[in-house]
Amino acid sequence: MYGVGTADGVWLEGRADRSYVEVEAVALQGPASDQQAMTGSLFARALRLRVGAPGLRSCKPSSSGITQQADPSSTRLMNETPTIEATRERGARWPYGLAIGFLAIGLLVLLLWPVKLPYFAMSPGPVEAVTDLVTASDVETFESDGEFFLLTVSLREVNAFEWFEAQFLDDRVDLVAREVIRPSGVSQEDVTRSNLAAMDESIDTAIFVALGRLGYDVGFAGEGVEVIQVVEGAPADGMLEVGDRYTIIAGVEIQTSDQAAEVIRSFGIGDTITLNGIRAGEPFEVEITLGPHPDIEGAPMVGVVFDTVNLSLDLPVVVNVDSRNIGGPSAGMTYTLSVINLLTPDDLTKGHVIAGTGTIRFDETVGAVGGVRQKVFAARGIGADVVFVPTANYEDALTAAGDGIEIVPVATLQDALDFLAALQPASLVAASG
Repeated sequence: MYGVGTADGVWLEGRADRSYVEVEAVALQGPASDQQAMTGSLFARALRLRVGAPGLRSCKPSSSGITQQADPSSTRLMNETPTIEATRERGARWPYGLAIGFLAIGLLVLLLWPVKLPYFAMSPGPVEAVTDLVTASDVETFESDGEFFLLTVSLREVNAFEWFEAQFLDDRVDLVAREVIRPSGVSQEDVTRSNLAAMDESIDTAIFVALGRLGYDVGFAGEGVEVIQVVEGAPADGMLEVGDRYTIIAGVEIQTSDQAAEVIRSFGIGDTITLNGIRAGEPFEVEITLGPHPDIEGAPMVGVVFDTVNLSLDLPVVVNVDSRNIGGPSAGMTYTLSVINLLTPDDLTKGHVIAGTGTIRFDETVGAVGGVRQKVFAARGIGADVVFVPTANYEDALTAAGDGIEIVPVATLQDALDFLAALQPASLVAASG
């Protein structure tokens, strides 16, 4: 607020927006020239007062003819008032402060970006059309109007910023502890090697099961299982060693790693089983108390990766599957369906886009997998009509399902074949829709 005296003897109370309110008219004494001089003096002094000084209100001329402020203690003299130059100087500094702030943030990001946290981000991975990957020799094959797709996940270690994005911003991504993906003491090369071995065995099992389902005379043989990886902190840690070979688990003779997994999963968490085999060329026996599986809720595990020793399949038809260097056993069921479809006159897909995930065993049972949510998101991305998932993963799969896609739980290969047999052709569905 500030005051201004006018030429007609009226004292005005003003604001910074230069609006004025008449307070009181006071007749100035003396000649007109004196009045004008005094008015000019008042006006000049008013401009020297600090804008917004508290308490400045109406002023009246004193008996001596000099106008005084009603509240002298509330005003400040010119030497206490910031100059226009000082105000401009302060205003010119803020861009520099903003620039320094941005530089500090950029430096912080630059320093923290390479620092990895003990987590992997699991996100939807590439999707592969299996028809393009499966071929057969010296046997009649058939075309398909639809397509089977295998589903994968992508894994990457995360820094603090990627962790925040996965945790709060992207529902398609889940965070998985590093120990689950790559336990301590296990290199990335070890993980890759075991995953590729699991894929190769999954392909062999899928071909075996598919040909057997089609009526071919097939057979397989193995010489037990060998430990190729021990998970640190698991029940097997310190008990089993890489290179151990076992032929009997819980009293059951074992030929393949598939059989070993089946026997182990027939027990519960906390049960103790005995493994008989050979270590360093000598007979060896060890007891293991089963722990919880990190990926499959309620399932037990020993905590090792088994590989079949000298697996051989007796197959009358040569079937080749290109794995595209994808690791893990989770495409087994989809490979099985694709081989059957390739060698069957009736089109199992009936023109639909069908995706699937789940392991396959020699007894045609479908096993649980990891990353099922991300795989369903990947299936939605290609416009799949149907997604087969293991029964054990069904509830998790539903959390990623959207409109226009059907999630089908399967416990065995027969469950998938029954669903496909009842599926309406895509052409009829489109016509009715």
